[in-house]
Order: sequence, then C-alpha cells, then structure tokens
Amino acid sequence: MNQTTSARRNATPYALAVVGVLFASICFGFVPYFSRGLTDQGLAPYAVAFYRYIFAAIVFFPALLMHRSKWREILWGMVAGAVMGLGWVGYVWALETVPASTVGVLYMTYPVFTIAIAWALFGDQPTRRSLVAAGAIVIAAILAGSPASVPLEQVPKLIISLAAPFGFGFAICVLVHRLSSIATLARIAAISLGGVIGLAPLILSSEISEILPKGRNDWFLIVGIGLVTALIPQLIYTICSPVIGATRTAVVGSIELPTMFAVGVFAFGEVITGAQALACALVLGAIALTQSRATRTVTTVISTEQER
Repeated sequence: MNQTTSARRNATPYALAVVGVLFASICFGFVPYFSRGLTDQGLAPYAVAFYRYIFAAIVFFPALLMHRSKWREILWGMVAGAVMGLGWVGYVWALETVPASTVGVLYMTYPVFTIAIAWALFGDQPTRRSLVAAGAIVIAAILAGSPASVPLEQVPKLIISLAAPFGFGFAICVLVHRLSSIATLARIAAISLGGVIGLAPLILSSEISEILPKGRNDWFLIVGIGLVTALIPQLIYTICSPVIGATRTAVVGSIELPTMFAVGVFAFGEVITGAQALACALVLGAIALTQSRATRTVTTVISTEQER
C-alpha cells in the first residue's frame, strides 16, 4: 500500500515536470511573434535582443554577487552571453522578412555548431549518433532555405541568421565545459548579463527612435519577449528538466519548432511548403534520435548539471 502511494506521489511531480517543460518550450517558440511585432514598429533588431536579455540579467544579478569568488567562470559565462546576444541579432533581423518557419529550422541547427565547437575547442569527440543527427539537421536547413521555400534575395539574411545557432552552440559548450562549478541561477545571470553588455555598444550608439518603444502595445511586446519567452520559461525549464532527464527534455522541448511554425501560420499568414514540413520532421527526428549533449538546449544543460 505504501509503495503504491509513493509511486503515485512520484508520478505526479513527473507529470507536472513534463507539462512544465512543454509549456516553457512553447513559450520559447513564441519569440517570432514578439520579435516581428517589435521590428514592425521600428525597433532595431539589436534592441529587441537587448530587451530579451535585460529582464533576466536584472532579476538574477544578486546570484552573481553571491558567487563573485568564481569570477573566472562568471567571465566565461558573460563572454558566452555576449556571443549569443550578438548572434541573436541576426535571428531577429531575418525574422523581419523571412518566414518564421524557415528561420526556426535554421535556428535549430545549433546542435551542429555545438558538435563542431566542442570538438574544436574542448576536444569533445562526437558520437556516431550525434553525427547522424547533425547530418539530418543540415539536410533540413538546406531544404528550409531552398528556392522552394524562400526567394533568392532573402538568402543573405538566412546566412546571417546562422550567427544565432552558432552563438547558442558556443554557449552550450561553455556551460558544459566551464560553468559546471557555479550555481544554476548564477549561470543564467552571467549569460544574460553578457548578452546585455555585448549589445550595449549598439544600443548606446543608436537613435532613440530605434531603441525606445513608441506606444503601449510596444511595451506589451517588450514585456512579452522578456518575460514570456525568456525569464519565466527559463525558470520553469530549469526546475522541471532535472525531474524528467535530459533526453526526455530534449524530445518534449522540440515542440518549440512546431510552435514557431504555428506562429508563422496563424499570426503572419504564412503558408508551410512541403520542403519546410519535411525540414521540420527531420529536425524533430534528429532530436529524438540522439541523447548526446549536442541536442540539449542551454537551459537543459544548466539544469541537468544539478543532478551530478
């Protein structure tokens, strides 16, 4: 009887954790909605990126003060955040005109960059399964960026948008290889603060009209991109993912890409081509295939380190 009751108690937190990861990943997938809404109102792409990082940087800054003795690790995290923040500008810029589904597929190529950076900088040998998954993701990116999906004149934006998954992959490598000795919230704070600092020169050199919202609706979008797509889901993801494990987190979290597709269809009236649908299926299949570090998101890496 006691074993049955205990099993039920354990099942409940597990089910809630799955729902939490699902909810957080859906929130991440709404980035195109808030991002394009802000750029359509005249905000510069780097200002949009800045607003996404600033909330978490402020809220979690006390965690950095508590772990200031780990300044080398914090510095690594800030560098990773700066690279990721600057790379994210290309993602936002592409979303101004390129279909959200296409940009979403290219953003999900970050496991490929993670594998390459981890191998080149940290000597982390990729597994055969991760290489197969990476190959499938590369094929998906080619399909999503093909002339059947986007006009030829948008290809330069697609190429520049790859700076975002590169920065994301670099941040994952830094989290795995340099930040395991500091607390979870300090890692999030270091990366968020790094993103803010990396984008600050662009903000300071801009015209006021490019960085400040013009109306109430703009403020709604800023709060949305900072809280709904970053701070709140980051916290939920960090709490819930250790409960279900890295592998299931990656699989459940892959709902982020179909969410981007849905945003493109329902919010922007985009039409999903056969090539884009196949690209989405390839990415989801690659994520389900591999259990290596290369498929974890930044927050998954942060939270699963707590299990060690």
